[in-house]
Amino acid sequence: LIDCFGFQKVVLFGLSAGGMVAQGFYARRPELVEALILSDTAHKIGTAESWNSRIATVERDGIEVIADGIMKVWFTPDFHANRAAELAGCRNMLTRQALPGYIGTCMAVRDADFTDSARRIAVPTLCIVGDQDGSTPPDLVRSLTDLIPGARFELIRGAGHIPCIEQPDALVALIRAFVASLPEGKHLHGR
Repeated sequence: LIDCFGFQKVVLFGLSAGGMVAQGFYARRPELVEALILSDTAHKIGTAESWNSRIATVERDGIEVIADGIMKVWFTPDFHANRAAELAGCRNMLTRQALPGYIGTCMAVRDADFTDSARRIAVPTLCIVGDQDGSTPPDLVRSLTDLIPGARFELIRGAGHIPCIEQPDALVALIRAFVASLPEGKHLHGR
């Protein structure tokens, strides 16, 4: 898409597995990236054993059997207690996806290790995490931040693994401030 639209450089945002995609994209095409925003992600997530176990479970029993556990680590207790309709929608989104796609994502995350390439990131980088993220906890995101030269770490209070759902205003404020701090940031999108 970057080439298709003729963008010279982009500020690339990735959330969760998308944060790993963003790291992989930077490793392959650094000349296209002005800056990175990596939210609730890491350089390495989980172990091969944990991912293989998850894959075997969903191959045998379907996504439905792991959905409640995933919702528990993705969202805060407050979200569970006070935003039941949104929680149900997120759960539905998870369970209705095609099984081969979900398994493929699990395999990709299992096999990804950006530890070495993170050390070579040479663009401004913001690493963000919800303070109650049970999937990529703050300490894990902090370890990614520590690998990237000059990266900035921000914690979003009252958010789990998907702050764009639980605390969208806080996430947008961090993104806007970061983009505005970039040399060309004040010119991006007319803001």
